[in-house]
Amino acid sequence: MVVMAASMISKSGKPLVSRQFLKMNKIRIEGLLAAFPKLVGTGKQHTYVETENVRYVYQPIELLYLVLVTNKQSNILEDLETLRLLSKIVPEYSPSLDEEGVCSAAFELIFAFDEVISLGHKESVTVSQVKQYCEMESHEERLHKLVMQSKINETKDLMKRKANEIEKNKIEKNRGDKGGFMSLSGPTRLESTFNDLNISSSGSGFGSASGFEMGSDIESYSNKTKGILVLDHLI
Repeated sequence: MVVMAASMISKSGKPLVSRQFLKMNKIRIEGLLAAFPKLVGTGKQHTYVETENVRYVYQPIELLYLVLVTNKQSNILEDLETLRLLSKIVPEYSPSLDEEGVCSAAFELIFAFDEVISLGHKESVTVSQVKQYCEMESHEERLHKLVMQSKINETKDLMKRKANEIEKNKIEKNRGDKGGFMSLSGPTRLESTFNDLNISSSGSGFGSASGFEMGSDIESYSNKTKGILVLDHLI
C-alpha cells in the first residue's frame, strides 16, 4: 500500500522527472510510464486508471502529466491528497510548466518529492514546510561547498609553498656544487704551479749540467796547454 514512483511525463509518455520510492529498475519504470498515455486515451474522466498490477493516479499540468504509480492496494484517498500537494509544489520549483522548465529543475523537484513522500508513504507536510526544508538543505549544501572550496584553496597554497621551497633548495644546491668545484680547482692549480716550478728547477739543473760540461772542457784545454808548455821547456 505504497507509492512506487512520482513522475512528471509528457503527453506522449516521455519521462522528464521520476523519483522511485521502491526498488525498481529503469526498464520497468520506463515501460510503466510509456503505457500510461494509452490508458488515459480511453476517454475516461477519472483521475486514476488501473492495470492488472499497478494504479496510475494522475493530474494534467498544462502540456504535462503529474503521475503517481502505486500498487492496487494503496489508499486512493491518501494518494489523491499526495497528488494535490505535489501539483502545488511543481510550479514552485519549475520556471515553466513545459519539458524544458521541468528538466532544468529536475534535482529541485526530486528533493521536494522526497520531502513529501518517504518510503512510499505521504509525510504530514505543507508546501511552505517543503520549501523550508529544501532551503535548509540548500544552505547546508552551500556551507559544505564553501568548506570544501576553502580546503581546496589551502591545499593549493600549500602546494605552491612546497614548490617554491623545492625550487629554492635546488638553487642553493646548485650554488653549493659550483662552490665545491672552485675550491677543488684551487689546490689543483696550486699543484700545477708547483709542478711548473719543479720543471723550472729541473731546467736549471740541466743548465748546471751544461755548466759542468763546459767546466770539463776548460779543464781539458788547460791540461793540454800545460803539456805544450812542458814540451817547450824540454826543447
